[in-house]
Amino acid sequence: MLHPSAPPTVIDGTPDNTPSATRISQAVGDQGYGAYADVYGTQANDFPVGRVALCVTDLGRGRDLVKAAAKADPGADPTLVDLYVSRYAHRELAKAIDKVFGKKLAFPLYSASATADASGIRLTTSAAGARSTSFRHTLERAVGGIPVVLEQGEPAISLTG
Repeated sequence: MLHPSAPPTVIDGTPDNTPSATRISQAVGDQGYGAYADVYGTQANDFPVGRVALCVTDLGRGRDLVKAAAKADPGADPTLVDLYVSRYAHRELAKAIDKVFGKKLAFPLYSASATADASGIRLTTSAAGARSTSFRHTLERAVGGIPVVLEQGEPAISLTG
């Protein structure tokens, strides 16, 4: 009989999800989606290994976010967090995504996310939609000028009957 095991901390010789970075990352995320949603952009755990890259729209409030995370979880090490400036807060990007989904558009939208650095939104669409500069411009106008990256994708497959 097979028993579940903990996820590996090394994949192909490269550390992955180091416990100390994961702990502060979780504490930062809790604050970033809560009291600091106005400045929290995104974060990358173990980037580089053992560190957390935190993107915020304001470095002063970002430092406060890290302090709040350390206060909320005294065992989390705030010195592992590196701050970077992001153009948009995650909350703002999520609102932008909500503005375009469900609208009647020239091409379908399949999925959406914030870009890795919180500088805009990434949308998947049909091949023709991904090639259309005018479609991208239409979407950018709809989201108040936030940059839009279009990629060719496929419709989601429903996992329920």
